[in-house]
Amino acid sequence: MRESICLLDTAIRDVLEAVNAAPSGIAFVNDRDGKLCGVLTDGDLRRLLLGGKSLDHRISRGDLGEFAYAHTGEDIQALLKRIDYRVRFLPIVDEEFRLVDYFRYEHRLHMTPVAQPDLTGRELEYLTDAFLSTWISSRGKYIDTFEANFADYCGAAHGISTFNGTTALHLALTALEIGPGDEVIVPDLTFAATANAVLHAGATPVLVDVDSESWTLDPQEVERAITPQTKAVIPVHLYGQPCDMGRLMSLAADHGLRVIEDCAEAHGAEYGGAKVGSFGDIACFSFFGNKIITTGEGGMCVTQSASLDGRLRVLRDHGMTPGKSYWHDVVGFNYRMTNLQAAIGCAQLERIDQILADNDTIEREYQEALQEVSSIEWQRRDLPNRRKVVWLVSCRVEDRDGRIRAMKRYGLDARPFFHSLSSMPIYRAYGFSSERSRQIAATGLNLPTIESVDYAAVATCFTER
Repeated sequence: MRESICLLDTAIRDVLEAVNAAPSGIAFVNDRDGKLCGVLTDGDLRRLLLGGKSLDHRISRGDLGEFAYAHTGEDIQALLKRIDYRVRFLPIVDEEFRLVDYFRYEHRLHMTPVAQPDLTGRELEYLTDAFLSTWISSRGKYIDTFEANFADYCGAAHGISTFNGTTALHLALTALEIGPGDEVIVPDLTFAATANAVLHAGATPVLVDVDSESWTLDPQEVERAITPQTKAVIPVHLYGQPCDMGRLMSLAADHGLRVIEDCAEAHGAEYGGAKVGSFGDIACFSFFGNKIITTGEGGMCVTQSASLDGRLRVLRDHGMTPGKSYWHDVVGFNYRMTNLQAAIGCAQLERIDQILADNDTIEREYQEALQEVSSIEWQRRDLPNRRKVVWLVSCRVEDRDGRIRAMKRYGLDARPFFHSLSSMPIYRAYGFSSERSRQIAATGLNLPTIESVDYAAVATCFTER
């Protein structure tokens, strides 16, 4: 332990050498009488340097903060009570406050993820059945069943499964013949895949602001952004909140626009009593591992149109002409879901109402645990004609990044909202309006949405400084 001990008035460069040489990775600082004055880690020394101190600066009492310690003779339980996520070393001192030993505790932090799939139904049974059938690629009974049942759940006539949600968006744009020279209105606050799909189709995204209440596409801004080149609009039902589909569908009808709903985060949400996905020409869903229901990776296009259903299926399968093997009238893609993925999806869909109810309960538990925190703005549940669902428990909060850091210290994986697209250099040229999107993006927080959350720890993270 001797190599870990430094005296007051030692230069920072020498303390760094002691820290690097010490098995503990810390330095204990004594005064000239051999009494312990403080503890320094490499992080403490970095902060002193970043604060303007030089390597030749000599450590003084003012450079040492408060520190935890224990006395000789204390039992292990007493020592453990002084250990938390920030304190891993306890110097042990005698009656004259001289260092005699130290206690080290290695805590292997278990991270609570922001989301995890609920696979407690018949997922393994169906997946095993698909595996044993040897129909493990892009044909099989589970694909047909999942497509039909999911479309029916959404109130749509047809379901076309895809490999993921992004391919679903690109497939929809291609089926609607949207490409070079066309503009597509996209919310400025969304995951990048929405705009990327437009760019992959060769069209131009026009990034339009959201409204401050729903955090979804603002119909007034949509109307301002329409030009003769506008071909379509993609309403994104962000974090489970439905867009104002009444006004958006009316605008689309008035201006002859196609509507592609991005429902990746909103399975089961409703507008005016109808499920999202039942409004647009085509609607696109994601079944990524963190979504409300999952197939691992996977997506779906749903539509009311028989002609679009046929075109989507041809384009999804290399552009191959139905009934004429290996004959191609159009250039298509390989965007097909596998029977194995669909088997998991079938089991997930059987329990979607329970999954949504469980997520609602988690959101209410958060709101109860944090009811004394006045600075939180929860995602709205009371907007007219809308029934939101909980994908991730979403809120806006002061000092968002500070709250995230605090939660990580307690093993809680909170996430910030998506960045405003137009705030990123690669999308800046496509920006139309963004003020509210940027404000919401800067303060938005997604909380871990799983049943094992420690709400008392979360409350501590929102109140500590």
